[in-house]
Amino acid sequence: MSPLRMGGRTLKGVSAEELERRTEALEAAVRTGGRQLDGEQAARAGQVAAKVRERTGLVGGHTVVALAGATGSGKSSLFNAVVGSEVAEIGARRPTTSTPTAAVWGVEPVNDLLDWLHVGTRHFVDEIGTGVEDTGAIGSLDGLVLLDLPDFDSRETSHRVEAERILALVDVFVWVTDPQKYADARLHDDYVAALSTHETVMMAVLNQADRLTADELRQCSDDLRRLLGRDGITQVSVLTSSATTGHGIEELRQRLANAVAGQNAARNRLAADIRSCADRLRVGVADTEPQLRDRPDDALVDALARSAGIPTVVAAVERDYRREAWARTGWPFTRWARAFRPDPLRRLRLDRDHAGDTGPAGPVSAQDVRSVLGRSSLPPATPAARAAVDLTTRQLGDRAGEGLPQRWAEAVDDAATPERDDLADALDQAVMGTSLRARAPLWWTVFGIVQVALAVVFVVGLVWLATLSVMGFLRLPEVDTPMLGPVSWPLALLVGGLVGGVVLAWLARGLARVGGRRRASRIDRRLRDSVADVASEHLLMPVIDVLQRHALTRAQLDRARAV
Repeated sequence: MSPLRMGGRTLKGVSAEELERRTEALEAAVRTGGRQLDGEQAARAGQVAAKVRERTGLVGGHTVVALAGATGSGKSSLFNAVVGSEVAEIGARRPTTSTPTAAVWGVEPVNDLLDWLHVGTRHFVDEIGTGVEDTGAIGSLDGLVLLDLPDFDSRETSHRVEAERILALVDVFVWVTDPQKYADARLHDDYVAALSTHETVMMAVLNQADRLTADELRQCSDDLRRLLGRDGITQVSVLTSSATTGHGIEELRQRLANAVAGQNAARNRLAADIRSCADRLRVGVADTEPQLRDRPDDALVDALARSAGIPTVVAAVERDYRREAWARTGWPFTRWARAFRPDPLRRLRLDRDHAGDTGPAGPVSAQDVRSVLGRSSLPPATPAARAAVDLTTRQLGDRAGEGLPQRWAEAVDDAATPERDDLADALDQAVMGTSLRARAPLWWTVFGIVQVALAVVFVVGLVWLATLSVMGFLRLPEVDTPMLGPVSWPLALLVGGLVGGVVLAWLARGLARVGGRRRASRIDRRLRDSVADVASEHLLMPVIDVLQRHALTRAQLDRARAV
């Protein structure tokens, strides 16, 4: 691949593969950035990407060069001088050029390209006999498509629109100006400065040099060069020309031949378009984004836990533990009364099927009342709890959106504040999906067996004493009653079973209170882990997704800009 030489400097060309990569990066950035990018600039980027594919899909290696200038700059005369024949219409009435005229060098098919450009007036140049075949230029003009455009400052709106349309499609710009209008603000502000990223495919020609003395021409050239530098164009040299005297025409042909020989102008122009779009979009993307942990902080979990009613659930778990412990370890003759006490978890629709209670980590039953009802009966969050959630989510959004452009900061804020009902449902489902029980402790079984044994001892003593009483009432022969010291065995069994059961029940109540607090603490951690998962899924991960999109958009735009 030959490098492009313009203005006496060598420019490295953009390969077709690199151009395709940059185009794909620009398209990917627009998709990734979505609504967080400026809509108008994103649409323009899509149009540029489509133009790249259309231009690169055209067969042939033509280089399209446009002579663009203001009214009276003499670009049509300059066009004819380069062509070597009167192709463009020249007259005193202005504006003269209303539609673009194309001059084509070479025999390679060019109709598809000109149809794409919507250029109807076409002149095919045969250098033999035109007086320009022996120019001494390095290379040839074969493959050049030179366009004479309507004036971009024309009084006719249609002329200006047509000029701007063609300028958006050509490969190389040749800004043609004259000693009177070389400092025109429209030329510099609306065109040259706006296309400062296209410096590699730009030339500047100060025409009508025959109207100036040598000193005046040098001063005008230096001033034009200064103005171009102010526009951001620092590497473009200024050519001077005169269609009347032929001054500078050969040098211009040489520059055009260099552009054609390099065969990179089209790709360089398209790459510059991509960079220009990426630069404009890049303004709406920050250089960095805040880094967040993948787990929510304690303040957020605390607020969500309160909103989800976790304190109520934990208190119910503690009461349920005590109730079940007393039911299994209390005195057998008073356990029936426990059946009339409400189940704390059942009242909240959080009770589980005990048949599935296995394993040290808790029950694994999949069949319970909650799966049928689909909702718990936990009371709704209080206004204070909802306010705490709003505050912590807003703080999350502020922290994650710090330093980001407004659109991205708003996207982060939206991600951090989902619909309140959706979040409430997710929290309720998290509570319902969390195991609220654990394996029954061993001491329940031991105490239960001992209580049964003491109850049996009590019953035996009671029956024995009752039998002795009945026998005495009926005046039956007395039976020797074994003694345990000064106390008979029946009385010892009766008192021992009763006192032992009561004492054991009292001890069990104390252990149940301690165990209930431990069970509540364990379930509280389990529920908070579930709440943290909800916070990660519904709050943190959406925010991180926005930040990752922001980072990916920046990387894709930088890739499109080739930085």
